[in-house]
Amino acid sequence: MEKIIDILAFGAHPDDVELSCSGTLLKQKTLGNSIGIIDLTRGELGSRGTPEKRNEEAKRSSLILGLNIRENLGLADGFFEENEETLNKIITVIRKYKPSIVLANAPSDRHPDHGRASQIMRRACFLSGLIKIKTKIDGKEQLPHRPKNIYFYIQDRNIGPDFVVDISGFFDKKMESILAFDSQFFSENSQEPKTPISGQEFLKFIESRSREFGRMINTEFGEGFISEKGCLGINDLNQLR
Repeated sequence: MEKIIDILAFGAHPDDVELSCSGTLLKQKTLGNSIGIIDLTRGELGSRGTPEKRNEEAKRSSLILGLNIRENLGLADGFFEENEETLNKIITVIRKYKPSIVLANAPSDRHPDHGRASQIMRRACFLSGLIKIKTKIDGKEQLPHRPKNIYFYIQDRNIGPDFVVDISGFFDKKMESILAFDSQFFSENSQEPKTPISGQEFLKFIESRSREFGRMINTEFGEGFISEKGCLGINDLNQLR
């Protein structure tokens, strides 16, 4: 069933969105926007947890964030490619929910899936608006839809943002959504193998990064984004911090 979701955030793995832009989703929800997450893979190659466990974690996080929808496209973790099959799956879900804004992985990052997902999303958002690309859902042909904007959230690598969203007042809930993925992040009694993101120091990094972005705009916490268009337009100089 098709429905309109104002802001649709895509992540290569379950928890990508929570780590990088969940504060923005929480804020936009309070401003009256419908929000959703599309996970491209189940994160099945992750050193910790299982696809089934991560699916349950994603459900818990979705409740914390108050998502209107969440889906997993079931692409192959580590092996999904920019091909017609992958693009058509993403085009179908874009046309299904008709977002005005798409949020997507960073163009370059420590995990190679992130940069690859970013490029795929850029292309899929464009192709989704082409009338001669045919897709169906529930046996019914979909209408073309191109999101108005695509913004790339900043992840592990320190990339200078084009703009920063003030998430002060939403940081604690953001961390709650991250910690819903208890197989992936610090848990005192965990018997899972250690990874670059499983220690307490990584959670401190998330806070420090959010404080760094916040400082850029003279507030407590922020999340940084890169604009697909590069140049951003405004109507009122007074809106700038």
